[in-house]
Amino acid sequence: MWYSMSFACSYILKKMLFDSLLIFYSFVQAARILANLIVIGTGILGRAVFQAYRQALANASKSGVAQETVQNIRRASKIMAEPEARQILGVTEHSSWAEILKKYDNLFEQNAKNGSFLPSVKGSSS
Repeated sequence: MWYSMSFACSYILKKMLFDSLLIFYSFVQAARILANLIVIGTGILGRAVFQAYRQALANASKSGVAQETVQNIRRASKIMAEPEARQILGVTEHSSWAEILKKYDNLFEQNAKNGSFLPSVKGSSS
């Protein structure tokens, strides 16, 4: 009798072990499927973003936005340094603000009369 009970217990334990292994295997398979979906989805999404970027560049070059951006970058790189501005205005570091504004206004009045003064000032000062 104890033999039949022992047999029943071992059968139940084996059945529980088998079932838990089956569940674990199912989770592993589900994890593999999920990982594959993530990898495939990321690849598809990456290609779509790359193609959209290429299309945006193509559209920008057709509409002239790219050239305008390059020109804006070039303009931004031509910001005048303070020593150069002081040289053009003919003032020193110790000049008063009123004197600087007076020279600034004077140069713009010359510009209104004669055209652009900057190239002639730069050429004569160098």
